[in-house]
Amino acid sequence: MMSTFTIVSILFLSAFLSGAAVFFVKRDNTNLLKLILAFSGAYLFTITVLHLIPHVYHSGSNATIGLWVLGGFLFQIVLEQFSHGIEHGHVHQSHGTTGLFPLGIMISLCLHAFIEGMPLASNHQNELVFGIAIHHIPAAFALASLLVNTQLSKQKIYLMIFVFAAMTPAGYLLSKGISSGNMGNIEQHFDKMMAVVIGIFLHISTTILFESGSQNHHHFNRNKMIAVMVGVLIGLASLLLGGSHDHSHGSHDHNHDHGHHEGHTH
Repeated sequence: MMSTFTIVSILFLSAFLSGAAVFFVKRDNTNLLKLILAFSGAYLFTITVLHLIPHVYHSGSNATIGLWVLGGFLFQIVLEQFSHGIEHGHVHQSHGTTGLFPLGIMISLCLHAFIEGMPLASNHQNELVFGIAIHHIPAAFALASLLVNTQLSKQKIYLMIFVFAAMTPAGYLLSKGISSGNMGNIEQHFDKMMAVVIGIFLHISTTILFESGSQNHHHFNRNKMIAVMVGVLIGLASLLLGGSHDHSHGSHDHNHDHGHHEGHTH
């Protein structure tokens, strides 16, 4: 299990550094960004299918868990009406009038990132941490590219990137604090929150895989296929090497057995 500090650091730095990179790299060369997108889409889809979906159906006693997955998918469609696809790396300067702060995009992206962080308080989602971190690389870069074309100063752009980068750690820390405190047992809702995130990930990953190609550059399409296969293989490796998903069930079973032993003792 990763420590809280490690999780927060990975989530925050992946987004903040990727957003800040907009000031140091050329934004007109999008081939590398598209390859990162293809890799992140393939990795997200793989861990969703191999880890997240089996877990939420195995541990969830709610027979309507599929409705929450569908709800997450539809919720992401609604969010994209405001974010214009920034969360899967779309950079279109026509999204807003140049010089105006894209408030709707900023709010929808922050809400999206905050929700993604909430299920991380559960003790079985190491793969999800890296999936979200990789997914935020093109999203943060696209957001920063959009902000550069506004009238915001460089310092305020850094501040907006900081706010976005802090959203997923904030969602994680809030749900972790609630579950470990006296504010209620949020753990009983983890399966529903994870189902919503699964729906969001299914929408984002499939959209990325469908849209990250280029019709004009066959050479890049070959590179895209390589990036997709690498993403899938890394996702498979986490399953074949015995990821934290299996350990979590073991720990739950152990706790149940321990409880039965205590009952017999009394």
